[in-house]
Amino acid sequence: MRNIFILFFLAAVSFSCISNKKIVYLQNLPENEPIELDTFIPYAKMEKQYILQPFDYVDIDFAATDEELIKGFEFQGARGARGGGANRMGMMGGGDMFFFTGYGIDKDGFIEVPKLGKIKIGGLTEEQAKIVVQEAINDYFKEEVLVRLRIAGVRFTTLGEFQNVGNHVLLRDRVTIFEAVAAAGEPSLLGKRHKMFIIRQYDEGTKLHQVNLNDRALLASPFYFIQNNDILYLEPMKIRQYGRADNLLGVVQIVTGLVVTTLLFVNLFSN
Repeated sequence: MRNIFILFFLAAVSFSCISNKKIVYLQNLPENEPIELDTFIPYAKMEKQYILQPFDYVDIDFAATDEELIKGFEFQGARGARGGGANRMGMMGGGDMFFFTGYGIDKDGFIEVPKLGKIKIGGLTEEQAKIVVQEAINDYFKEEVLVRLRIAGVRFTTLGEFQNVGNHVLLRDRVTIFEAVAAAGEPSLLGKRHKMFIIRQYDEGTKLHQVNLNDRALLASPFYFIQNNDILYLEPMKIRQYGRADNLLGVVQIVTGLVVTTLLFVNLFSN
């Protein structure tokens, strides 16, 4: 009976513990060349810049020495709304901050700019789209009018074992995968950090990628920087079916106590 109790206790302890190797980020894994501290790690070459897609929103600003020239190129109230509550409302919901004030790309890749009409920018990078709009307004004016075109930072979605699942927006030109994880909240202990999925949109379709957050070699990976509209999915471990990480140990302790009590009574009455 004593041996049964010891075996059960050891099994319960091992069941309730999660190895540090599954939790710690940026480890030197045995199958990879070690990367020592203070080693310079060049960024991986990106496949391509982000391509503007249907249903994206872009902000377009026009600048000229005579402001009267450019007033007709903005929708009424758009400039005032940029600094007001419209952008904050979009950000609070994890949406596009230019939803209320920017130009939406339709299903065919066109935006509609007052006076200039429809301009196709879908399938282009930000810089290419800016050049297209600049050429369109140069044909309209003899005076010099400058164009600034941009998307609303990096928008991504998190699913699975993150603390905060949902849509997120970080207002910067590029975002690392660890910044995205931090924005979504530290994953639970039961998240498979070594098998995080990235669902990435391309101009011709979608691809499913997988990265290992435990691996230091990720710093040199082309997936170290996320892209706009990425979906990050952190799959739970199989142990997840027995409860959440914050209550699993408590459940195991209660069950262990009940079993130990039962074994003690059985042992007492069997003697």
